[in-house]
Amino acid sequence: MDRRDFLKLTGAGLGGLMLPTFVGRAIAAEELLSTLDVATKKKLADVALQAAKAAGAKYCDVRIGRYLRQFVITREDKVQNVVNTESTGVGIRVISNGTWGFAATSELNADAVAKAARQAVAIAKANSKVQLKPVELAPLKGVGEVSWATPIVKNAMAVPIKDKVELLLGANAAAVKAGANFASSMMFAVNEQKYFASTDGSYIDQDVHRIWAPMSVTAIDKESGKFRSRDGLSSPCGMGYEYLDGKLEDRVTLPCGAVVYGKSYDMLGDAEQAARQAREKLVATSVKPGKYDLVLDPSNMWLTIHESVGHPTELDRVLGYEANYAGTSFATLDKWKEHFQYGSDKVTIVADKTQPGSLGAVGYDDEGVKTGKWDIIKDGKLVNYQVIRDQAHILGLKASQGCCYADSWSSVQFQRMANISLQPGKDKLSPAEMVKNVENGIYIVGAGSFSIDQQRYNAQFGGQLFYEIKDGKVTRPIEDVAYQIRTPEFWNSCAAVCDQSDYRVGGSFFDGKGQPSQVSAVSHGSATARFNGVNVINTARSLG
Repeated sequence: MDRRDFLKLTGAGLGGLMLPTFVGRAIAAEELLSTLDVATKKKLADVALQAAKAAGAKYCDVRIGRYLRQFVITREDKVQNVVNTESTGVGIRVISNGTWGFAATSELNADAVAKAARQAVAIAKANSKVQLKPVELAPLKGVGEVSWATPIVKNAMAVPIKDKVELLLGANAAAVKAGANFASSMMFAVNEQKYFASTDGSYIDQDVHRIWAPMSVTAIDKESGKFRSRDGLSSPCGMGYEYLDGKLEDRVTLPCGAVVYGKSYDMLGDAEQAARQAREKLVATSVKPGKYDLVLDPSNMWLTIHESVGHPTELDRVLGYEANYAGTSFATLDKWKEHFQYGSDKVTIVADKTQPGSLGAVGYDDEGVKTGKWDIIKDGKLVNYQVIRDQAHILGLKASQGCCYADSWSSVQFQRMANISLQPGKDKLSPAEMVKNVENGIYIVGAGSFSIDQQRYNAQFGGQLFYEIKDGKVTRPIEDVAYQIRTPEFWNSCAAVCDQSDYRVGGSFFDGKGQPSQVSAVSHGSATARFNGVNVINTARSLG
C-alpha cells in the first residue's frame, strides 16, 4: 500500500479511523481457505495450561489464533494492490502473585508453547513487585468444548480474486461513466480463526468473518478547479460475500431521494449514484450557519454514536486507565451513580455482542465469556458501561459483560467496544413522516470527517450528503455542513426516532485503541433520528 492509499483510508473520507498495520506473512490466495485442526489446538492449549500451573499460575488462558486478511485496492481501471496475509501463533495470559503476565510464540509445538507459558508466569511474578492491588476476576464457569461461527452464506476468502477485481473495476467504470473524474474502490475481507482455552475449563473454537467494500468518487469542475467527493454507502459487516449481492429488496429510497442499503449492497448502483451526487455537490448552495433541526440517517448516526457514546462508556476510559486515541471520558462514575441524564427519554442505547450481521458479533469474547446484550442508556439515563472480567467488581457486577478482545494472538486482550446502538422508536414513524414535522432543518446522509475533544464532550461531525428541509419538505441539496455538539446537550435534543422498519447498521472496520495500538471492528445501528436546535457551521468559511 502506498502513502496516497494510506492517507485516503486514514483521512476525512472514512472518518479518520485507523488503518491496521499489515502483520503476518504474505500468502497465496488459496491458502486463505486452510484451517488448523481442533484436536491439535486442544493439545497445545493443554500443554500451556499445565506448564503455567506448574510454574505457579493461579489462572491461565490460552489463545491459539490464525488471522487471515485479504485487501484488494483499485483506482479507475487499474489494480493498485492485492494483499493476502496470514498470522498464526499462541498467546498465553496468566495471573500469578495477583498480577497479570503475558507471553506469546509463533511456534506451534509443545516445547515452544510450554516455554512461553513459563515466561508469562515469570513476567507476572516480576510485575507483582509493583502491583498495588491483586487482580480481581469476576467468576466464570467453564463451558467445556464448544464452537461458534459467523453465519455466512459465501466465504469471501473462497471467491476468486478475478471476481473481486471485476466488481471493483466495474464500480469505478460505472462512476466514471456517470460523470466522475476519479474513482477508487477497495475490498477488505477478514477471517479470524480463534481457539480459546482456560483453567476455568473452557475450550472454545470460533470462526469469525467480516467484509467491507468502501469506495470514493470525485467530480471536478474544470473551469473553476473546484472538486467534490462522495464516499460509498456500504456498511462493514459480519457477513460473507453475500453482502455484495445487491438485492433489490435491500435498497431504501430516502425522502431526500438518496438510495441507501440494508442487508446487502449494490456497489455498481451506488457508484453511479455517487457520481451523480458528487456533481450535484459542485453546484449545491453553501449552508447558512445557524441552528437547525437535524434529520440524521443511520449511515450518519453510526459515527456519532461511536464517538459520543461508544468510547465514553468504555470503563477503562472512564477510570482513566486508557487515554490513547482521543482521551478518557466525561461520563465518570459519579454520573453513573446518579443516573445522569445523558439524553432525552427517546434515547435508549444498548450494547450487544450477539447482533446478527454485526462486526462485533461473536459467541464468546477473548477471555471466554459468553456474549450478551445490556442497556448503556435507558430512557435517556446512564445506567451502565462496558466491562471485562477484571473490571466487573468496580461496578459491583457479578460477571463480565464479554467485551474483551485482542486483534492478534501476539496482542494482550483488553477492553474493547461492544456493538453500541440507538434503539428504534416504539411508535410507528417513517423518515418521510418525520420530515413533515420539520420547519427548518437539514437531512444528512453518510458519515464524514469529525473531531472530538479529550473527554468526548465537545465534537463536530460532517457527512456525505446534505439536503435542506423547509416547512416539512426536502427542497434542495446543500453543501459545506458540519454540526457541532456537546454530547449531553445533543442527545437531550433528540425529539424522535423512527421505528424498527427503518433500523440499519453502520460501523467501523478499523477502530484503533491502546498503546501499542490494536484495531477492532464494531457496528452501530439506529433508525433515522431527529435532533432539534443543533448548531451547524459552514465548513468552507471555517477553513477560510
